[in-house]
Amino acid sequence: MANTKAKLIFEDGSEFEGVSFGYEDSVAGEVVFNTGMVGYPETLSDPSYKGQILILTYPLIGNYGVPKDKPQNGISSVFESDHVQVTGLIISNYSKKYYHFTAEKSLSEWLKEHKIPGLYAIDTRALTKKIREKGVMLGKIEFEKQIEFHNPDKENQVDRVSIARPQEYGNGQKKIVLVDCGMKNNILRSFLKRDLTIKRVPWNYDFVNEDCDGLFISNGPGDPKHCQVLIDNVKKFMKRDLPIFGICLGNQILALAAGANTYKLKYGHRSQNQPCIDEGGKRCYITSQNHGYCISEKSLPRSYKVWFRNGNDKTIEGIKHKTKPFFSVQFHPEATPGPVDTAWLFDEFVKSL
Repeated sequence: MANTKAKLIFEDGSEFEGVSFGYEDSVAGEVVFNTGMVGYPETLSDPSYKGQILILTYPLIGNYGVPKDKPQNGISSVFESDHVQVTGLIISNYSKKYYHFTAEKSLSEWLKEHKIPGLYAIDTRALTKKIREKGVMLGKIEFEKQIEFHNPDKENQVDRVSIARPQEYGNGQKKIVLVDCGMKNNILRSFLKRDLTIKRVPWNYDFVNEDCDGLFISNGPGDPKHCQVLIDNVKKFMKRDLPIFGICLGNQILALAAGANTYKLKYGHRSQNQPCIDEGGKRCYITSQNHGYCISEKSLPRSYKVWFRNGNDKTIEGIKHKTKPFFSVQFHPEATPGPVDTAWLFDEFVKSL
């Protein structure tokens, strides 16, 4: 592996030099960090990272390689999408040698295959402290080619990662419409385990009068307010009083359709160890998260209640309608990576159908 040097440059002018271990091309996006210790194959293939340069704070990355995929029913068994979704990757120490019985290739090979730049030998602790103090900011990885900064929040990132046309899965008695806003594959796997018929549709598909027993709205990248077509469709679907369940971006979409507002967090929640408290039972769950936006509590209609709250910053992590079967969570009950403490939420949705 050649020790090609490149720089991570922030919009405030600060620069950090690192060594390349991925595809060598200049890229720009929003710089964010994830504090998880393991699970980089799942993390890097999560569509919610579209447009972002990701810093992994755990100091040792690449040591177990990248697993061999064994798709089932056309769905990857190990990755959360068909591509590496991050714009670029920044780590502290890259393990050139990897060991794991499932490994097929190195992380370096995987990044090059998907044309994603990666840099190591950078102080990721210093980068994380910088973002925590100043908030997320734009950045770029530059090799010889100089490029401009790029703000992914100004674009509809959901449109880049949603499917192009409807697809159907399963053969259960109950049928749900699943709105793909950049859905992680384990959401689909979780529903198929529960014997449902699933119609997976693009984010801007008109599902308002679809023959179904319930609606699910998936996770996805970027600012939810770019998805006005979806927000309007959810608002119309609500009149049918059928169950609605949302995860991550789906939580924000449900809130916007209900009349609430959303705002951008200072540096977001991206890890597999975020504590979330059930406001009703006061039980604390450890959750997997990846989001940069949140529901404004002051704007939440009186017909809704806060269901879950983040144990660290007290932001809303879930909402529920007081009388109708509408509910959503900001964290990821499907995990991958992360704990499966809240997988029961899928069962709750299936029971409500």
